[in-house]
Amino acid sequence: MKAILALEDGRIYVGRAFGAAGEAAGEVVFNTSMTGYQEILTDPSYAGQIVVMTYPHIGNYGVNADDREAERPFVEGLVLREISLEHSNWRSEGALDDYLKRHGVVAVSDIDTRALVRHIRSRGALRGVIGSGEADERLLVERARALPSMAGLDLATAVGCRQAYERHADAAAAGRIFHVAAYDFGIKRSILDQLVRRSCRVTVVPAGTAAEDVLALRPDGVLLSNGPGDPEPLRYAVANIRRLLGRVPVFGICLGHQLLGLALGGRTYKLKFGHRGGNHPVKNLRTGRVEITAHNHGFAVDADSLDPKAVEATHINLNDLTLEGLRHRSLPAFSVQYHPEASPGPHDSHYLFDDFRRLMAGGEI
Repeated sequence: MKAILALEDGRIYVGRAFGAAGEAAGEVVFNTSMTGYQEILTDPSYAGQIVVMTYPHIGNYGVNADDREAERPFVEGLVLREISLEHSNWRSEGALDDYLKRHGVVAVSDIDTRALVRHIRSRGALRGVIGSGEADERLLVERARALPSMAGLDLATAVGCRQAYERHADAAAAGRIFHVAAYDFGIKRSILDQLVRRSCRVTVVPAGTAAEDVLALRPDGVLLSNGPGDPEPLRYAVANIRRLLGRVPVFGICLGHQLLGLALGGRTYKLKFGHRGGNHPVKNLRTGRVEITAHNHGFAVDADSLDPKAVEATHINLNDLTLEGLRHRSLPAFSVQYHPEASPGPHDSHYLFDDFRRLMAGGEI
């Protein structure tokens, strides 16, 4: 069956439908990872977005229950060069096509993804609609133009938990058990996995939880998670972070990094087409080491908006020199724009979870 991807600027891409039948609408972005398509599909940070995979052959190792970052996919739609209808892997529990059908994700293959990504890189992230079957191209373009911009959207409350829950420290973990309160703006399961492996008991709380309620849990540290959308509308989160600063160690990841930057008096802005993939070079300015890192974000903290006397830039992106990490010079608070848990990889930045543990133990980083 035919499927059409229509962009707000009138561009039309015709391919073959797979996954669920129907329509999908959202901001069209691309991811450069070669593996990890199931982790990408289930990352809550992709809420509101149609993801284009640049790697040409997707689905060959199937899907399984262990690789999920959440209980269900959060992408609005999926665009591929080629879907592998045959899968082979000892961990596989099913086919990607069946998985998408089961979860209602509309997808299209046989698209010239190289041409599509070049167009996005030239024009910037664009709103788009996938329509399967005999969809009207003109109507799809109109629907794409009518979609809200990602700028100004608070999606964190829509994807985060409604009630607090706990993850207990790994029974095999050694040393003191730390209690971490993790704000769920769209938290990935692999972030929690990294914490529990380091002797952390984690209480995951909804995005709007008041700082006083978090402090009442008597945590040793607070984690600000990843999540979708624009950080600027999350004024409630910024206000809570300001009340936490100086009272408990804080570690921010991705959206959490942007929110910490806002809480420290900085500004954020929307990137032209964002950073998404598992192969982005980031330089650690404190060590001089270059790390290959995993990314998924469309916004960034403006480095020039931060007070250099209070905030130290710790990491920069070597592709476009955007700010990738910061640390407060006197308060126990730090953050990174990228994903140190990096499921399925690379693992160059796992040390940041050790830094968080050291900070909770009263040390310095």
